[in-house]
Amino acid sequence: MEITVPALGEVEEVTVLQWLKGEGEEVEAGEAVVEVEADKAVFVVESPAAGRITRILIGAGDRARPGQPLAELQPP
Repeated sequence: MEITVPALGEVEEVTVLQWLKGEGEEVEAGEAVVEVEADKAVFVVESPAAGRITRILIGAGDRARPGQPLAELQPP
């Protein structure tokens, strides 16, 4: 399973500001895991399910498009 950039209206690209959870950390469904910026607004991306973040694919300062995977999530 993956944590992806959500669709944010007309936004074509976001910048990852900071990860609130790191690799190896457990998260709950709906828990905030990463902050992204788009059009000078900051959004929080939530985990789609409970599990452990196994690998962060897009680091802080990098750009991503809606639907693009940000991290891999292993179910419990």
